[in-house]
Amino acid sequence: MQPGTPPTVTPFLRTAAAYAWRVLVVGLLVYSLFAVLGRFHEIGVAVFLGLVVTALLRPVADVVARGLPRPLAVALTLIGSIALVLGVLALMGEAVAGERTTLVREFRVGIGRIEDWLERPPFRLDPGALSDLQSRIGSFLSSHRSTLVSTALSGAGHVVAVLTTLALALFCAVFFVHSGDRQWRWFQEQLPRSVRGRVGIGGRAAWRTFTGYTYGIVLVAAINAVLVGLALWLLGVPLAVPLALLEFLAAFVPLIGSPIALAVAAVVALASQGPLVAAVVVALIVVIGQIEGHLLHPLVMSWAVRLHPLVVAISVIAGSIAAGIVGAVVAVPLVSVVWSVHTALREARGATDA
Repeated sequence: MQPGTPPTVTPFLRTAAAYAWRVLVVGLLVYSLFAVLGRFHEIGVAVFLGLVVTALLRPVADVVARGLPRPLAVALTLIGSIALVLGVLALMGEAVAGERTTLVREFRVGIGRIEDWLERPPFRLDPGALSDLQSRIGSFLSSHRSTLVSTALSGAGHVVAVLTTLALALFCAVFFVHSGDRQWRWFQEQLPRSVRGRVGIGGRAAWRTFTGYTYGIVLVAAINAVLVGLALWLLGVPLAVPLALLEFLAAFVPLIGSPIALAVAAVVALASQGPLVAAVVVALIVVIGQIEGHLLHPLVMSWAVRLHPLVVAISVIAGSIAAGIVGAVVAVPLVSVVWSVHTALREARGATDA
């Protein structure tokens, strides 16, 4: 190379550098987004729940609004939904209270059965070790009673935060259901004219994907809960209805939520019905996992969320690391929305070029 001649850069290195700084910018934006959500996670969770409620109840409010004024239709839809949820929770509480005496007795017998099972081959545990473990747990609870009480009192602050978040989510849902389209048009009008078209395309794609994901995950969770509740009821496991409700809520965390909920059901079955029924429940974990992973998710979610299972797994783990259980729930719809916006803008750009 002669003096004064600029160094030549290979096309591969130039392309790698171009993609590298773009990846760095995207990574910085994602990190900043999660940092902001982590700092104001109550607001982020409230808005997310408000959007979920809007996706579920907006079609119902639109139907009711055909015969009633819009504000009255929205009020009736929200009040009816809240009454339905509170009614289900009341039924769950009544079921738990009705089975409390029987459940306590079965758990005492079940714990004794488990101890006898652990003392026999192949475990051959020393009976004194189990008794010593129970005495150690009792002494630990007695010696740390003040710490446990203070921890419970400090948890009251978390309860207040949860109630505040739910109230803000309901407040957001009221306005989203009532006039979300007008709010979106107002937001678009604040943007430069040169980007309004692209923002409109991306917004429609994002909302279509988000509503599709919401409908799909609710349907998958409902099917899982029905299957689990029916199986536990046939096996005679107590608290079948509350455990089915737990399965419904856990299904909102893809891939890992259902196994955790069914593991709780297996523990209940082990303590109340013995190891044989618990083994059947463990087999149920495998069967329902296969049904969810190979039948429900491909059929129900493929039309709304076009993500590879590996991407879903990485998103759930990354979200849980960044923001705990909230991040695990939000990660998949967030990644799905981002990908759908990218795909819609790319298709629109290709149509314009053509």
